[in-house]
Formats: sequence, structure tokens, C-alpha cells
Amino acid sequence: MANPVTLNVNGQDHSVEADPDSMLLYALRDDLGLHGPKFGCGLSQCGACTVLMDGAATRSCVTPVSAAAGTKIVTLEGLGTIDKPHPLQQAFIDEQAVQCGYCINGMIMTAKVFLDDNPHPSRDEIKQALNDNLCRCGTHMRIVRAIERAAKGGQG
Repeated sequence: MANPVTLNVNGQDHSVEADPDSMLLYALRDDLGLHGPKFGCGLSQCGACTVLMDGAATRSCVTPVSAAAGTKIVTLEGLGTIDKPHPLQQAFIDEQAVQCGYCINGMIMTAKVFLDDNPHPSRDEIKQALNDNLCRCGTHMRIVRAIERAAKGGQG
């Protein structure tokens, strides 16, 4: 049975009608029209649906909307804008790290939390941090270089 749920997404409160057990991903995409988080596997195994919930990388495909109420959610759209992209978004553009683009939401959102905790990582630490995110196009090295670039402050 659908109930009103208030979600704070990208700094704004939104009311959605949702079954408490329905997945956060569906509320973000279907009710709020946000398309950064993607439906990939539906099993928390690929990372395409990753959002930040109270600063933690969270798989929205397995997170009930009821668990997200009362938290601060940030999606890819909330990191930066077209005119002023977040440094990670700009690094991904500069390194041409996107091929099909399906995994990029999860890569960037996971990297954001990782760099917040470890602003000067080694290449091996970056690879380990992204270990649970899948990219089927094979742009792994461009993704790693983008994160290295962002960690260096955009310097290439």
C-alpha cells in the first residue's frame, strides 16, 4: 500500500507516494525523474544504482524507500551542473572515461566517497575501491586515470 514518504534528494525535500518496501531507485527515477542512478542488476552487485545516503555509497536498487526517509540523498545530478561539473565529473570528461556510460554513475559516486576518505590514493587503492563496480565496456583504465586526475586537483 502506497504511503507518502518525504525524501531529501540533492538538498531538496520531495514527497513521493511509495510502498515502504519499494526500492529507492524506483522513487528516484520514476517519481523524481532523476536518471543518474541506473537499474543494472537489481541485486547490489554492479553499482550502477549507487547514490550517497548521509555520505555513504549506497546501492539504491536494494534500499527500501522507507530506509531512505530522514536521510540526505545525493545523486549524480546533485554533484555538479553542466556549467559547473564536480571535479570528478570533469575528470571523467577530460579522460574520456565514458563509453556506454551505464556504469559511470556508480563509478563516480563510489569514487566520491572514496576520495573524501582518501584524497591522495595510489592506483592500487583506486582499483580496490572500485572492485565492486562493474564496467562491461572495458574503460577501466580511463576510469582509474579520471579518479587519479580528480585526486590531483584536475591536473593531468
